[in-house]
Parts: sequence; structure tokens; C-alpha cells
Amino acid sequence: MQTLSAKRPLSCSTVRAAALRWLPVLAVSVALTATGCSSAGPRHPAGTVLRVPQDFHTVQQAVDVAREGDTVLIGPGVYRESVHVTRPRVVLRGTDRNTVVFDGGVRLVNGITVTGAGSVVENVTVHGYLANGVLFTGVTDQQLQQRGAGGSAYNPLDTARFPAVQGFRATRVTAYDNGLYGIYAFDAHGGVIEDSYASGQADSGIYVGQCRPCDTLVRGNTMERNAVGIELTNASEGLSVLGNRVAGNRVGVTVNSNDLEALAPQHGAVIAGNVVADNNAADTPEQADGAFGIGIGIGGGTGNRVQRNLVQGNQAVGVVVTDPPGHPASGNSIEDNHVTGNGTDLALAAAAPDNCFSGNQPATQSPDGLEGLAGCGAGARGALPAGRTTPVQAPPGVPFSQVPAPPAQPTMPDPTAAAAPATGLPGAVDPDAYPLPTDATAVPGGH
Repeated sequence: MQTLSAKRPLSCSTVRAAALRWLPVLAVSVALTATGCSSAGPRHPAGTVLRVPQDFHTVQQAVDVAREGDTVLIGPGVYRESVHVTRPRVVLRGTDRNTVVFDGGVRLVNGITVTGAGSVVENVTVHGYLANGVLFTGVTDQQLQQRGAGGSAYNPLDTARFPAVQGFRATRVTAYDNGLYGIYAFDAHGGVIEDSYASGQADSGIYVGQCRPCDTLVRGNTMERNAVGIELTNASEGLSVLGNRVAGNRVGVTVNSNDLEALAPQHGAVIAGNVVADNNAADTPEQADGAFGIGIGIGGGTGNRVQRNLVQGNQAVGVVVTDPPGHPASGNSIEDNHVTGNGTDLALAAAAPDNCFSGNQPATQSPDGLEGLAGCGAGARGALPAGRTTPVQAPPGVPFSQVPAPPAQPTMPDPTAAAAPATGLPGAVDPDAYPLPTDATAVPGGH
């Protein structure tokens, strides 16, 4: 695989000759501008395909020239760079998901940072960054981005200074061995994260945080060998996590309210049709709070729906609802899940009395008889005795950079097809279209 960062810069005359030979006349000025050469030629039309490395040495050079509606099409190679997409409606696409590789070398902070509304990252691999693989955010201050866009360092989001980016999409992205998050949507609305794979993140494979309304769909992804598979913190309204496979992490799915970040409390997410299995993997980075063996955990979230998920083989607990300080977990409904073979299948460790559990087929419940005590549709209920999870000693973790690389993942069948910017959700989102999975080894909502 070619390492593009090692290529020597070309002279302006060489670039001009290459442009005249390979590019349409209207795009000649694109290649010249990208290398600092001047040209009297016209600007390229919107919708142009800018090719790397044929026409530009680096991805950032192509992105800097891209106009709204353009596609940056990246050929096979190892790209040792951090890329910032600031213009709207730009599509960043690899020709092959497994051989178009962004490599941070455990030295660079973020892989691909997108602040341009309606922009897309698809069909690439991103690994070895100290913070995030792919970051979608309205935070345009690069110093804050270097600290995780304000979320990882517990600096509350300034929503007036940084309004949310509107519209984003990550499709067929492989993110592995990054120091915080694989795919991170923070201060971002109207997005889709789909058909992607994340492993070896020291925090979460996919993180959606500090958005209200989120209007975001997370579907058909696979999360393995992360500290946490999918994390939702202060992420509320219009957020759907559907048809994903979250298996072999330390913790599967977390839904949190956190006063150290903006827009608490969290409320109004739907988690349906997912496989959440065997989240007890020792060969993973340590989870920040030391948690281990948890399938789905709601910590202070309100009004969430957890429905038709296959939750099995998690050593501590399958599904647990609990209260962090200052945020009673209330109004959550846990219904029609298959919860089996966990240390404790269902646990209510929250003081708020109006969470409900029905139709989950659990073998073990805490407190005993939980579904009878707190059945959905049963009307007002008083306080319940505190439930507990099964104690599990978390094993030592491994450095995120040492988690083995994942196997090759499905790539786009035709990367030369016309690209479409992100325009928000792909029509109405119907959680009822995601049935209860029956196979814990398959991705239930893959496309």
C-alpha cells in the first residue's frame, strides 16, 4: 500500500502539465490552486469530483479546494494527516474502505473533523488518532477540537457560540484503535451513522452527545472490543439506535445524563432491534468508570424506550436503570426484549418510581418480581426496593493502540457512483420496522 505522505512536492509546471493531461479544462485551476500555483482559468463547477492522489498530494489539499456539492474521491493509500472539512455539502469518499486508510500514528489528535453542514464521510478506515477517528461538530474552534470538542475534557458546550452543525452522515466507516471515540457526533443535528464498524476505542465506538433535538439515526453498525460500544450522553429527542450489533466490548450501550456537559438531562431516545451480547471482553481498553459486563445501562436518562433487543451473556447485568447524583431516571420503558443469560437480566437501581418493565422474558430480576412490581401500563406505582447487578471484577485492560486491527469490512459496490450530501434523516424513522433479533452473531439492521 502506498504511503502518500512520503511523496515529494511537484513543481507548478508539473502540476499544470498533469492537470492539462488528465483533467477537464474547467478543473485545471483546481489542481493549480491546491498546490499554491496561480491560474487565470475559471473556477470548477459545483459537483466536481476531486481525486486524490491523482490530482492532489493530500486529502486536505483537495478538501481546501472543494466547493459545495463536490466529492473528494480518495484512492488506495495510507494518509498520515488530520483532515478538516469546513465547507458545506462536501462528500469525502474512499474508493475502497479497507485500503483507503487514515493513520494518526498515535501522534495526531483527530482523524477527520467535519464542521461543514450536510457533509459526508464514507468508505474509509480511520485509526491511530489520540482523540477521535471521525468527528462531526458545530464547534469550529480548533483548540477545543484538539481537546475532544469540549466533551472529553468536561468543558460544557457554548451553544450560543457554536450552534450545532446541521446534517451529517458517516457510512461504511471503519474506525479502530483511537484514544477516545471512533465516530463522534457532538453538537450536531440531523445525522446518520450507518453500516460502520468500530473497535479498540479507549472510550466509545460511537458517541452521540450534547444535542437537543438530535434527530439522528444510528443503524446497522457493529461495535466490538471498545471500552463502550455506543454511548449517548445528554443526547435527546429524535435519537434512534436501531439494528446494531454491540458485542464483545466492556460495556454495550450507555444512556447518560451528565451535568459536567451541556443539555442535561438526557431524554427521549429509542433503542430497538439491536443485538447487545457478551460485553465482557478482557482484551479491550479499560472503561473510564471501571464498568464491565453491562449490556444496556440507563444512567439518569428519562423517557427512553428500550424495545425488542436481544440482550444476552453480559456478566453483570443485561439491562439496568440507575440514578447518577442529581438526575432521577424516570419514564423509561423496557419492553419486549429477550434478556437472557446475563448475571442479572433486569435491574432497577433507580429511586424514581415511574420506570416500567414488561414482556422481557427475563430469568433473573432485581428487585425480585420486577416486571410484576413495575409493569408497563399498570398505572401509578410507589417506590420499589433497590435492585442490584451481579458483582463482577473488571480485568485489566489493554492500551487502545494494541487492540488488533479488525478484519476487512464490506466496501461500497460502486464508489464512482454519484454522491449525495447529507440532507438529514432519510425520511421517517420507524423503530417498529426493527424486529427482535434472533441471531446474536449477525448485524440485524445492516444495509
